[in-house]
Amino acid sequence: MTYPYDLNELAQLIKQWGQELGFQQVGICDTDLSHEEPRLQAWLDKQYHGEMAWMARHGMMRARPHELLPGTLRVISVRMNYLPAKAAFASTLKNPLLGYVSRYALGRDYHKLLRQRLKKLGDRIQTHCGELQFRPFVDSAPIMERPLAAKAGLGWVGKHSLVMNRNAGSWFFLGELLIDLPLPTDAPVEEGCGKCVACMTTCPTGAIVAPYTIDARRCVSYLTIELEGAIPIELRPLMGNRIYGCDDCQLICPWNRFSSLTDEPDFSPRAALHTPELLELFQWNEVRFLQVTEGSAIRRIGHLRWLRNIAVALGNAPYEDHIVLALQARLGEHPLLDEHIDWALSQQWEKRSQQTIDVQPAQKKRLIRAIEKGLPRDA
Repeated sequence: MTYPYDLNELAQLIKQWGQELGFQQVGICDTDLSHEEPRLQAWLDKQYHGEMAWMARHGMMRARPHELLPGTLRVISVRMNYLPAKAAFASTLKNPLLGYVSRYALGRDYHKLLRQRLKKLGDRIQTHCGELQFRPFVDSAPIMERPLAAKAGLGWVGKHSLVMNRNAGSWFFLGELLIDLPLPTDAPVEEGCGKCVACMTTCPTGAIVAPYTIDARRCVSYLTIELEGAIPIELRPLMGNRIYGCDDCQLICPWNRFSSLTDEPDFSPRAALHTPELLELFQWNEVRFLQVTEGSAIRRIGHLRWLRNIAVALGNAPYEDHIVLALQARLGEHPLLDEHIDWALSQQWEKRSQQTIDVQPAQKKRLIRAIEKGLPRDA
């Protein structure tokens, strides 16, 4: 088929238009992900997807973008940086009285923003071509966005399963635009992880069970966001103060030394979520939760799971009377929350008992000295 425009020139225009719309990089690939199908099936067979039934519901369609939009010939893959300035990683993670929210969720929900930009990109291509079928995706359909991004040259899939870029690290969102034009494709880049296993060894719950393989059932992001029921007891102490998502595997990655900050105002952190005190968050009623999380990705887990996650973090915090009182005050609201509060209280009581044990030797020494000096026993 012949076209009234040069496809090579159009591909360059698309990349230029994408950058004008705020994407840091645009790549193009075909729809063939047949090499990913055996890996996907093996991952599903091991039940690594946990309660995410939608991962298995569509079968191998996830590896067949052309089935989502019949006639699709190419996938335009884009990335957009989201790392905010003054991300306060260490200061938040090291303070057990603060709640850590994954940095991608500090601002406005990226799904709508990226999809709107992709729609504008599709409209612009359609205007240029006169006739075009296209469909934008941002985590909105069964599509393997990371293998597609790697195939389009945006980076490589790291051992933590995220896409890595030599010049930008991994702090970026991905999106796809399916089109029915046979545009020239971009070449994949060379994998850059080498022998490094930093992400695997630093994962707090050991969720990276093999290079490039995640057991979602152990992943803190899954536990705090996707899991609807009770968090497994054996994993709760490992979660620390992470109340929504986890960034540890990205924080440790050497390539993220080259990350670029976002210039998107919508991704700026909300003050109430940036370095929040756990006790303050735990006191939010549902109205307050919905108010603060309006337009945020956090809202979709709901107030109950939000409290569940915070209860676990409070259980992991050092003993404080205020924490015990706050936990007890919410007992009886919901069985799921009660279970996690009971666990958190048991952790708090255990820490208080340990403090008493630790103090006893010093108390004994003071008592002996007091007796030797003939002082009152309560001196």
